[in-house]
Amino acid sequence: MTTAAPVAVAGTEPDASTRAAPRRLPAAFLVVAAALWLAFTVTHLVISGRWWLWLAVDAVPPLTFVLIPLTLGVGAAVLRRRRRTVALLAAVALLLGAGQSGVNIRRWQGGDGVAPPDAVRVFVWNTDYWDEGDQTETMYRMLREADADVYLLQEYWYARTAGPTETDLERLRAEFPGFHVVAVGELVTVSRLPVLRQEPLLADDLPPEVAGAGDGWRYKTLRTDLDVGGGRVLSMYNLHLPVQLSPDHSLFDRAFYRVLREQYAQREPQWRVLAADVAANPHPKLLAGDLNTSPAMGDLRKLPDGLRDAAYAMPSLYPASWADSPGWPQWWRLDWAFVSADVRVHSYRFGTGHPVSDHRPQELVVSLPGGSPAG
Repeated sequence: MTTAAPVAVAGTEPDASTRAAPRRLPAAFLVVAAALWLAFTVTHLVISGRWWLWLAVDAVPPLTFVLIPLTLGVGAAVLRRRRRTVALLAAVALLLGAGQSGVNIRRWQGGDGVAPPDAVRVFVWNTDYWDEGDQTETMYRMLREADADVYLLQEYWYARTAGPTETDLERLRAEFPGFHVVAVGELVTVSRLPVLRQEPLLADDLPPEVAGAGDGWRYKTLRTDLDVGGGRVLSMYNLHLPVQLSPDHSLFDRAFYRVLREQYAQREPQWRVLAADVAANPHPKLLAGDLNTSPAMGDLRKLPDGLRDAAYAMPSLYPASWADSPGWPQWWRLDWAFVSADVRVHSYRFGTGHPVSDHRPQELVVSLPGGSPAG
């Protein structure tokens, strides 16, 4: 008698290879995802700040460099296969990218202690096309309430109408009697302290000027040397670097890439002239403003040597200054303050620019050694 071969019956147990297939798919997916993210992180570290086209990639939210590897690590924890591979790739990407994330790990330092009586209060703000949005009174109220000794203001210009005019500066002087007002192009520095020197930094090798841009095109850094008493001088650099890309064009528009190249060509000379001036300046220095540069961008490597981020005096774990507008996530820090080693930072915070500006103002209290002792 011939024995009949076994016949597969619906509902019977699948073999081992069939059972393993669904498990391999998520493991393979996470391995590929982790490898690709690690490759992207390495590429970003190498290219960012060195190639104009990468300015488009630089727009990625900085916190991505922490969230994605952490998400991959969580995914690895539930795997049975390739867990170690995914975890290792995610850990390396996290270690390499953490410095690009914008997370303020130095917040635990708490600044340089209690401010002495002669400390200087500094208010730094991109005012967003000055008062063109019919918010003049609100803007001046916010400036008065800041009660600062020095104001470093950017975007003293109008986007849609002619101006601002000398009348606007007269209003500013009237609002701050006894203060010194220094203005060039779109930069305005208002100081209660005597101004010993004022100099806008003129960069070499700038691209051709946009029609009618004038000093607002040429000058992106305004240096003022201030007398803080006791024979001490503090150099303040008021900055507004050109924006790196335009949201008015899509990725499929040739103009998008033209703007990237043009903005890169305008930003680079400004970085160079800033670094050269800071290197030649023997005074203590504070450099602050809208750098249009996020923590994820390699452009931060172009900062002058010897400066440190004032965020060690900031309590926020993830300081973000843009966009301070309803409906927009605050994922980017574009506004910065840096100081030389001989400047003490006692406090540093971001205020609110709404409803006047989509940039949050920076508020600092700084001092120099050798001043009056605290009471």
